[in-house]
Amino acid sequence: MLLRHLQYLVALGRERHFARAAAACSVTQPSLSAGIKHLEEELGLLLVLRGQRFEGFTPAGEQVLAWARRIVDECGSLKQEASRLRGELEGGIRIAAVPTALTLLPVLLNAVATNHPRVRLIVHSRSSDEIQRGLQDHDLDAGITYLDREPLVNVRSIPLFTERYLLLLPAALASTEATAMAWADVPQLPYCLLPGDMQNRRIIEAQLLAAGIELHPVIETDSVASLAALLKTGQWASVVPYSVLELLPDDGRLTVLELVEPVLEHTLGLVVAASEPLTPTAQALMNVAEALAHGPAGIINRSYLSSS
Repeated sequence: MLLRHLQYLVALGRERHFARAAAACSVTQPSLSAGIKHLEEELGLLLVLRGQRFEGFTPAGEQVLAWARRIVDECGSLKQEASRLRGELEGGIRIAAVPTALTLLPVLLNAVATNHPRVRLIVHSRSSDEIQRGLQDHDLDAGITYLDREPLVNVRSIPLFTERYLLLLPAALASTEATAMAWADVPQLPYCLLPGDMQNRRIIEAQLLAAGIELHPVIETDSVASLAALLKTGQWASVVPYSVLELLPDDGRLTVLELVEPVLEHTLGLVVAASEPLTPTAQALMNVAEALAHGPAGIINRSYLSSS
C-alpha cells in the first residue's frame, strides 16, 4: 500500500472534488483517479462514488478515509519528530481561529516563528464548530476558540484571554455621553453583525434575548476585517468583543459603550486534539502558548477592557 494513494484519498475527502484534490497533491487528475482506483483494488472495496463528478464516499469509503487520515497524519508526525531529533523542528501547523480571536493570533504566531523558524504556519478563520470538526478529522492541528461555551470534545486546552463586549454606535446617532449601557437598553439601529452560525453571534443574541431585545441586522459578514471596515464608515452600529477595537481608528466616528448589567465574559484559548503523544508541532505550539499565558507578560485572563 502506497502512502501517496492514501494522501490522494485524504485530499479528495477534504476537497470533495477530483480536480482540486489533484491540484492539492500536485498531480494530474488522471494520476489521482488511478491511485485511488489502485487503492480500491488492493483493499477489495469500492471507496468512491463516481459519476460525471465526485458524488461522495461509500460507507466503506468513509471508514477507510478515517483510517487514511490517521495514517497520513501519523506519517507527518514521524517526519516532524525526525526533524526535532536532528535539532530543528520542521513541518506545518494548520491553525484556525474564530473570527473574533484573529487579532490575538499575531502574539502567538510571532512567538512560534521566533522559537521554530523552520515551522510553517497556515492560518484559517473558522467557526467554533468547524474547529472542532477539523481537529477530529485531522484537517487542523490547533484552534483558538471559546473554552467555556458549547462543549469541546477530546481536546487539550490552554486559556489565553477573556472576551468582553461593547456596543459601537455611529457618533452621529449616539444620544448619550455615558461610557456603558445595559443590555436591555440596546437601541434599534442599522446593525452589521457576524452571522448566526458564529458562536460570538450566538452568545450576543442569547444575552440580548434574555434582556428582551431582538436585533435584525441589515448586514451580516463572517469577516471581522469586513465588519471593521463597515464600522469605519460611521454608518453602522454593532455589538462586538473588545478585540475588534484593535482594528478601528479612534477618530470620533464611533461611540464606544461597554455592555453591562450583566458584564458578560467568556474565555478563549488554544485547543489541540487530545491525542497521545501530541504531534511535535502541536506540542511546540502548546509550549509557546503556556509561556505566553503564564510568563511575566502573560496574556492569560487578558481583557481588552483593561488593556485598552
